[in-house]
Amino acid sequence: MSEPTRLDRVFDIIIKRMVKSGQAPHYTEVAAELGVSVEEGRKAVHELFAAGVPGWLFPKTDFITSFAPFNHLPTQYRITIDGEQKWFGQ
Repeated sequence: MSEPTRLDRVFDIIIKRMVKSGQAPHYTEVAAELGVSVEEGRKAVHELFAAGVPGWLFPKTDFITSFAPFNHLPTQYRITIDGEQKWFGQ
């Protein structure tokens, strides 16, 4: 089996954080987990969305707003698991 690509790793970092905390990571956190510079982390996040991952960054920023199936901003779609509501859906 081949090693995961950098974009695979970025996807994994983001989705795991969204599941665990209900919050999207900042690109500086992505950079730290990848072991790269802050600028490389920022670029990696942009590359992931440019590759067609269903989600988006907040307009004119580097902040992850939506990452399927989750939305970082509150929506009318609340996700509750085991009585805990810390997620919003797209």
